[in-house]
Amino acid sequence: MYRLFYFLIVFVLISCKTQTEKKMANHKFTNSLINETSPYLLQHAHNPVDWYAWNDEALELAKKENKLLLISIGYSSCHWCHVMEHESFENDSVAAIMNKNFINIKVDREERPDIDQVYMNAVQLMTGRGGWPLNCIALPDGRPVWGGTYFPKENWISALEQLSTMYKEKPEDVISYAEKLTEGIKNSDLVPLNVNPKEFTKENLKLAVEEWNQYMDFDLGGRKGAPKFPMPNNYSFLLRYAIQAKDSNILDYVNTSLTKMAFGGINDQIGGGFSRYSVDNKWHVPHFEKMLYDNGQLVSLYSEGYQATKNELYKKTVFETLEFIDRELTAKEGAFYSSLDADSKNAEGKLEEGAFYVWTQEELKVILGADFELFSGYFNVNHYGYWEHDNYVLIRKNEDAEVVKKHSISVDDLNSKVKNWQKILLKERDKKDRPRLDDKSLTSWNALMLKGYIDAYKVFNEPHFLDVAIKNATFIYTKQLQENGNLNHSYKNGKSTINGYLEDYATVIEAYISLYEVTFNELWLNTAKKLTDYSFDHFYDPERAMFYFTSDEDTNLITRKMEIEDNVIPASNSIMARNLFKLSHYYSNSYYLKTSKQMLHNVQEKAELYGSGYSNWLQLMCDFSRDFYEIAISGPNAKGKLLEINQKYIPNKLIAGSTKKSTIPLMEGRFRRDETLIFICVDGACQLPEDEVKNALNQLKIEF
Repeated sequence: MYRLFYFLIVFVLISCKTQTEKKMANHKFTNSLINETSPYLLQHAHNPVDWYAWNDEALELAKKENKLLLISIGYSSCHWCHVMEHESFENDSVAAIMNKNFINIKVDREERPDIDQVYMNAVQLMTGRGGWPLNCIALPDGRPVWGGTYFPKENWISALEQLSTMYKEKPEDVISYAEKLTEGIKNSDLVPLNVNPKEFTKENLKLAVEEWNQYMDFDLGGRKGAPKFPMPNNYSFLLRYAIQAKDSNILDYVNTSLTKMAFGGINDQIGGGFSRYSVDNKWHVPHFEKMLYDNGQLVSLYSEGYQATKNELYKKTVFETLEFIDRELTAKEGAFYSSLDADSKNAEGKLEEGAFYVWTQEELKVILGADFELFSGYFNVNHYGYWEHDNYVLIRKNEDAEVVKKHSISVDDLNSKVKNWQKILLKERDKKDRPRLDDKSLTSWNALMLKGYIDAYKVFNEPHFLDVAIKNATFIYTKQLQENGNLNHSYKNGKSTINGYLEDYATVIEAYISLYEVTFNELWLNTAKKLTDYSFDHFYDPERAMFYFTSDEDTNLITRKMEIEDNVIPASNSIMARNLFKLSHYYSNSYYLKTSKQMLHNVQEKAELYGSGYSNWLQLMCDFSRDFYEIAISGPNAKGKLLEINQKYIPNKLIAGSTKKSTIPLMEGRFRRDETLIFICVDGACQLPEDEVKNALNQLKIEF
């Protein structure tokens, strides 16, 4: 029996080895990226370029052979990354030049945003612009000397030959330039400590918005011109500002932006979910990749938008986006995948951007039959929705009321038809070649999506949203949180890897605070505090009162960066500053509050001049410049009272609560076994508790 078992094991091992060797034999080239887990790196594992991942082996080899590093950075759903791979990295002659003269390193910017930050900063200093693919040539020790984004094949060859020749013939000139550039990189993002008196007022906020005003597109929403990116943290702040400052002009702008984005081709009108940005000014034709981080933040934004305005379009957008996440970006264990590619194969079998999402008039007529005329009017299968090559990207232009009036149909019938069209076309679309899935799970992006589900549950009280949120929060807690208290950044194929960055800590802390606010489970709030204290130990610079992006345990880069500008994702420092503000209230921690205030003060001047790049910081300025409410709910019906409160848009508040005796300092001495009471406090001063939500909310200086 034992010999039979042994024989089977050997047979299986030999069989697996044979299959692996056979699979590799189907490829002319295989490089060391074959051992990586990143889908982006694996896409390049059979290039003729002798790629390495960023690791000590590659860096040591560059020093040993005295070769320049060629660092190429991208991500799996990046269209122009694919183009450059096809034109240059799959070309034998180009690969020969790269292999002879350079140590070639491929970087997934989503796995290693720390590397991306350094070399993106270098390229921006050299060229004034950045983007992906990002290509940078560096000395063997990592100091950059030259770079850019996408290069056509001939330009790429020419640049590489010139650089390799220069390094061989005049290495001292190359080294001298690298020294100066590296000094500029080290100093570019470091934030000096602002020692002037601290003052945050409503007037500061007004000035920031007035300066920002000149860049707003009041007709089509978003920023003037093209391309247009959905910047959720921009509109979240402006919604809050407009309501608190009673600025109807800004509120109209926010509603225009949210409506046009929801109507646009950037929002998948058939399957839900938003693409990364539109290439035009009317939100029509997107770069078709769908990123988890965009969709997580947009769910939060549209949930807030509905809470504030009760606009049914915003509710519909939230539900359709989350249906897309459930269907296409959710793993069985509760993790969220990273993205879907922009490209897929068209009918001729060639990779084409957007092929999965576009339609021709002819195929729509066949699929929809008699409904085509109404469908084409609703989704503009006409000159307004035309893209190129007889293809249409579906886009809405008119409100339902206008469509109903024009086509003499009831609202209910129209809604029924739209749902039916979506069902039919989603099924038809599934017959096409699907875009590639990037199936790694990033902690920070998961936390943004987690918060999206929490915010949607908070507003719509849909139990499924909370179930998904708890499952994902548990995934992060059990898989990404390590025994020594650190978070890992990436998860794939059952493996948790890469020591976390500040963005991982900041976003998870924020999400866990939010999850506590809807469940009153103190595990999430206490874990948020532990992660905060870990961040102080490993990321904080007390001389500048700011956090580095990388841990003090990660040392193989030429510098440590500080992320302060809010972009498509808010800066990790701005998220952390807002976390500290909230946690200071929960735990009566004056050090947290002092640090949060100083961090905001450090960037105050820039925030007032460039509001769109500091909008999450401006949210914190709102907290400091107005009354900020602590709403504590204690008693057996605490969750019932919470549901009522969450129907109201109250951005300047935090919520604590318990159905039993609590260990949270903010809840100390407030539990009553036989009654449920609501306490409203500002800066530690509380009014008399109320047992009715309406009476409690009347204590707020807010008009509903």
